[in-house]
Amino acid sequence: MAETVLVAMSGGVDSSVTAAVLKKRGFDCIGAMMKLRKDIDGGFGDKTCCSADDALDARNAANSLGINFYVFDFTREFEKNVIDRFVSAYEQGLTPNPCIDCNRFMKFDLLYRRGREIGCDYIATGHYARTEYSGEYKRWILKKAKDSAKDQSYVLYSLTQEQLSHTLFPLGDFSGKDEVRAFAEELGLLNAKKHDSQDICFVPDGDYAGFICKRTGKSYPRGDFVDINGNKIGEHLGHIRYTIGQRKGFGVGFGERMYVKAKDAQKNTVTLSRDEALYSSSLIADDFNWILFSEPPREAVSVTARIRYHGKEAPAKAYADPDGKVHIDFDQPQRAVTKGQAVVLYQGDIVVGGGRICG
Repeated sequence: MAETVLVAMSGGVDSSVTAAVLKKRGFDCIGAMMKLRKDIDGGFGDKTCCSADDALDARNAANSLGINFYVFDFTREFEKNVIDRFVSAYEQGLTPNPCIDCNRFMKFDLLYRRGREIGCDYIATGHYARTEYSGEYKRWILKKAKDSAKDQSYVLYSLTQEQLSHTLFPLGDFSGKDEVRAFAEELGLLNAKKHDSQDICFVPDGDYAGFICKRTGKSYPRGDFVDINGNKIGEHLGHIRYTIGQRKGFGVGFGERMYVKAKDAQKNTVTLSRDEALYSSSLIADDFNWILFSEPPREAVSVTARIRYHGKEAPAKAYADPDGKVHIDFDQPQRAVTKGQAVVLYQGDIVVGGGRICG
């Protein structure tokens, strides 16, 4: 009897090809889309992954492949686990990555559990990554995609051993997006040439501060721009409007190029500095998930660390405190380490683990 896979289908070419590949391999596939908003079939806009047109595209792809397709209403959970967390993080002076929360709490928790409840052996998504069981470590591991340019392992670091053992990423073995699109065209899928989603689905215009103000009904007060010595050098328009490393949009000139170095939500200050002051030799991360090791390493291990989605990996040493916080010391100082963002550790193409930057 064929094993059953719940395939998360967004309407894009990646998830459609994921379903097609798994069906070709002999799996019994069920397509599923998450409805994330109450309006217009859960959609947000035509540049996101969750529009009404996407829902239609996903259903059409499933029909073309001859598989059943369902829409699960997860609107309440999305509001709580993704949007509310996003707003709260900004209010605390952090810079969150809601795509990581969506993967962690929606796809690989809520949707994963729904799949298990209806008898599916696996869940599958269109992420570019790979999983395998390591005889050396006697654990399931997460690896980068074959195509490093498309690798999405950074946003998947929260996967547990149970989830990894029941998750399939067939696109991780593709050589690139061109191969995926060519495969889709061979199958006659209508979304073979569909553009990739680029924006945060619930903020399609990119105006994070405007979205937060509208959602909370709050007016975030002006405050002080200060230098690294704490001296006032100007007035900002509300700390939620700025992020670490930013150098434009201050509304005032300083006679030299200045960048956001830090934010203090309690004091309502935004610290500005020259570029050279943005570099850090170390960071601390919490809410850390170790994939490669069954126990957090107390002795420093050699890794490469990525501190933003499209950032370059940097050689570093990492170790965990008894309280679970992870210290990462870089071989060379890194620019604009940002609280609230994720830091993901690698050894070669293997994900060692990841967590949230907190210091």
